Amino acid sequence: MAYKIVVVEDEPDTAEMFAEMMRLSGYLVIKAYGSKSAMSIVTQEKPDAVVLDVMMPDISGLEVLRFMRQDASLKEVPVIMVSAKSLPSDIRTGLDAGASIYLTKPVAYLELKKAVENAIKGRK
Repeated sequence: MAYKIVVVEDEPDTAEMFAEMMRLSGYLVIKAYGSKSAMSIVTQEKPDAVVLDVMMPDISGLEVLRFMRQDASLKEVPVIMVSAKSLPSDIRTGLDAGASIYLTKPVAYLELKKAVENAIKGRK
């Protein structure tokens, strides 16, 4: 059975690129194009991992992460944060909020693949 990954990214091209990277790695992928839809999708789908953009127009990805960490059924789901924000303080904020892994854009295929594999392995 394939692991289920939710990709949360407001840029459709980037969302599709990340989704395709995950499909090539054998994952079942569901895309969300904003924070509000992401919260309902992760609540319904209970994915094995989430690839989450930080900067989105409606609500910050950090808020989605905090929402997940406060929900008993989602708090153990690994979250790979992906962001153009690459300052050490940005990375620390993401990890402190509960991200399993924090990657800075641009993200290479193998980098994302390995991050998701490690996050899922760490959970199992």
